[in-house]
Amino acid sequence: SERGEARPYVPGDDTRHIDWAVTARTNDPHVRDTISDHELEVWIVFDQSSSTAFGTASSTKHELGWCAAGAFALLASKGGNRIGAITASSIRGHLTPARSGRNHVAALLAGLRHHPADGDDGDLGAAIDRLRRTARRRGLVVVVSDFLGEPTWERPLRAVAARHDVIAVQVADPREFELPDVGMIAVVDPETGRRRVVDTADAAMRARYAAAASARQAALEARLTSLGTDHLLLRTDRDW
Repeated sequence: SERGEARPYVPGDDTRHIDWAVTARTNDPHVRDTISDHELEVWIVFDQSSSTAFGTASSTKHELGWCAAGAFALLASKGGNRIGAITASSIRGHLTPARSGRNHVAALLAGLRHHPADGDDGDLGAAIDRLRRTARRRGLVVVVSDFLGEPTWERPLRAVAARHDVIAVQVADPREFELPDVGMIAVVDPETGRRRVVDTADAAMRARYAAAASARQAALEARLTSLGTDHLLLRTDRDW
């Protein structure tokens, strides 16, 4: 992040950077210097819903999300920046206050490592709203989630994005975009327990599934962009 400080104008300064408010108050020309702020506050909202325990490639979505959260935390911790975290969980939601230091980051990441509990719907919207009330200083917010289910997070995320820079990190598995031809399979929703038998040998069914998944992904990306966030898609079958 950056902040600005006004100083008296001297010949040779770029007049495009004149601070008109200070100039008007003092009756002397002032320019604004941009100064890097090395005490950035970074918050990670980490989805602990049961759906993130799914994975058919090199890892589960939860493991992939934890690696991404760790990368942001370790990079941001340099230079004395403060890192905080909120877990999105309807069972064991937890807030780790924003602090600096290597030991703090290690403890924060250890707390995010807990495996998702069965039947946990995550309640991402409540976690983001809790962040809105907690993070009073403008900073960077990283939301790590698979963004499945109803978009109850939309309104609180819009409010957070109005004040902070926000990166939405979507973790996904290839089976959420297309199904292989492996015959009859039984599938279960880990958050609700609902079960269903699917015939993956049906080519028309696989095509409808892929089309629906593509439409959902396009709608999600459009929604996140409209809220003023950056979007990063990470998949368990690719080098993140």
